[in-house]
Amino acid sequence: MSTPAHDPLDDPLARERAHLAASRAALRAMREDVEALDIRDVAANWVNAQVLTRQIDERIKALADLSDTPLFFGRLDYLHAPGAEQAEGAEGERFYIGRRHVHDADGDPMVIDWRAPVSQPFYRASKKDPMDVGLRRRFGYTGGDLTAYEDEHLSDPAEAAATSKLLQREIERPRVGPMRDIVATIQPEQDEIVRSGLSGTVCVQGGPGTGKTAVGLHRVAYLLYAHRERLARTGTLVIGPNRSFLNYIEQVLPALGELTVRQATVDDLVAHVEVRGTDEAAAALVKGDARMAEVLRRALYAHVTPPTEPVVVVRGSRRWRIPAYELEEIVGELLARDIRYGAAREALPQRIAHAVLVRMEQAGEAPDDRVQDAVARNSAVKAAVKEIWPAVDPAKLVLRLLSDAEFLAEHAAGILDEDERKTILWARPARSVKSAKWSAADAVLIDEAADLIQRTHSLGHVVLDEAQDLSPMQYRAVGRRCTTGSATVLGDLAQGTTPWATRSWAEALAHLGKPEGAVEELTAGFRVPTDVIAYASRLLPHIAPGLTPVASVRENPGFFEVRTATGEADVVDACARLLRNEGSTGLIAADARIPSLAEALTAAGISYLAPGEETTRETRLTLVPASLAKGLEYDYVVLDEPQAVVDGEPDERTGLRRLYVALTRAVSGLIVTHAAPLPPQLAE
Repeated sequence: MSTPAHDPLDDPLARERAHLAASRAALRAMREDVEALDIRDVAANWVNAQVLTRQIDERIKALADLSDTPLFFGRLDYLHAPGAEQAEGAEGERFYIGRRHVHDADGDPMVIDWRAPVSQPFYRASKKDPMDVGLRRRFGYTGGDLTAYEDEHLSDPAEAAATSKLLQREIERPRVGPMRDIVATIQPEQDEIVRSGLSGTVCVQGGPGTGKTAVGLHRVAYLLYAHRERLARTGTLVIGPNRSFLNYIEQVLPALGELTVRQATVDDLVAHVEVRGTDEAAAALVKGDARMAEVLRRALYAHVTPPTEPVVVVRGSRRWRIPAYELEEIVGELLARDIRYGAAREALPQRIAHAVLVRMEQAGEAPDDRVQDAVARNSAVKAAVKEIWPAVDPAKLVLRLLSDAEFLAEHAAGILDEDERKTILWARPARSVKSAKWSAADAVLIDEAADLIQRTHSLGHVVLDEAQDLSPMQYRAVGRRCTTGSATVLGDLAQGTTPWATRSWAEALAHLGKPEGAVEELTAGFRVPTDVIAYASRLLPHIAPGLTPVASVRENPGFFEVRTATGEADVVDACARLLRNEGSTGLIAADARIPSLAEALTAAGISYLAPGEETTRETRLTLVPASLAKGLEYDYVVLDEPQAVVDGEPDERTGLRRLYVALTRAVSGLIVTHAAPLPPQLAE
């Protein structure tokens, strides 16, 4: 690693610091230029003015200079000028790679956005394929101050390939606060996924610490850069497993200058009713089964009644009669078109009106479109439509299915057996939609019914994280949000902790409506230390025997200890020990043990946070129920009573998967404390 020279004029580090200062000044000037914009003579009306004002405000926020975030983290020195590779003596160009584009007063780039094509070799170039790069320089920072640099001469065959110390330091840097971006440490296999095209759906299988969440978020940032206008029209969405997880990741995209991406849970997407109830695992399993989609479809279209009476439309002194058999043909054609129930219902009066207009024309009249619309609104036509194709409320449809045994049996015949039907029937039927104690699985069924009636709005791109825990019906709910767009699916089959956890990504992609999606696997572990991931991987043969164990690329093996405890005081002592180190600490325990551990921490005078609350320099301990640990990470972790974590789940396999999640949340060190015997699966 290079150190400063005595003569500032010959000091490379001083020159790089000067470029950083100039770049920050240029970014300030860019922001000031936007702030000085006067739109009074540009906006044609109040609406345009509001839109322009919002766009300007977003641009100002995107140009914020975060003092503790490096403006650039790398430099590329190309051997040749672009397009001049064959020209003898062609001078190469130098580019500083950072989180956003910065230019000077003349428009010349001072920092290149990491997503630009010219930045790609920073992540992909190697000794074997230098991609015309002579020098790759990485910068080290303390806070926002540039303090070191490290060079790699890709074109020099005599220089041995070595692991970047700055890269390792950045990966292992203590974590205080929310999740950070990884633009300085993206690896080649990650970069390939990040830069994959908008049109294709990608599923990323990645074990703990492989960076799959970061890859998904950075892919969103890249797609917004490469397809900004299209995604501005269609929208993007990041879906996480719970609100704590979304709070943890919410600063990543804004740090990259992307402020328009919505974040939600699956429950947020299907919030048609208030969820006040819970299901037993067996009931949730049936309700989440993809077969329920066909049950709902049958129940909905059972409302369509074949016409038995003609429609007679009176206009002036004339009566126009459409016989029942012709109405039946119209209804049959609409059913055969397989369009949404609501769309067909809206089309039916127009089809009847058209039949009337045909008779008018045959009688020598010359009706126009206004006459057809008037006929479609005729009371006789309205009454016929109401009788033949009545309006259906999706929540009321699901309410009836779950309350009426005969109705459910009729429409689930050949799909659900008798035991399955009994499992999902409510013991005490609700009187109304508002009084019903809907469960999360019920809300998904209502969302399915709503889509059968009226098409759900589709977005341009959806990122689905921790996808392995979704039911088939939840996959369908997410898939409806990207029917005309694409998706990035992120997960780890070994971390599935629901009774309906995904068995294969091919099956998941089929339920999502993206069977053509490509499955990529990340196996290099950048977050979890070697000793910790090796210990956790003892569970893999029992929870996901077909998966490749994560191989940690960390040079630092990390701190790891299994310690016998006699009570909560020993657990508190372990936390106090880890809090002496810099960074964050998580105390993870079975949900049932959280209250007693909270009392012990309070009695010891140790303040703590709940998952999703942002750590500070003063409060760096988070008390985490095992059920909420997924997706979170801490520099150090104390895992309390592994067997209690296993016992807290409905079956051993799910419990071991929950334990695997809890064991793999540490970045630098892990202490396992236990009074009860450890699960035998952890034995060597």
